[in-house]
Amino acid sequence: MGIAKYEIFGKDGAWRMRHDGKTENEYATKEAAFEAAIAAASIALREGHDVTMTARPSETTTGAPTK
Repeated sequence: MGIAKYEIFGKDGAWRMRHDGKTENEYATKEAAFEAAIAAASIALREGHDVTMTARPSETTTGAPTK
């Protein structure tokens, strides 16, 4: 089987999940995007794919990463 890649990125109120290079939905919170990625990754695992997931750090209103 193949590799399913998920990336979570964005900032407050505008989080997205990219799956294999395609970005479709927007989520209000980082956690909501993460939960959507987990659900999709669970199906990919069941189908026999390798799964990679990345969640970028949150940013402040100035764009600086939080600590």
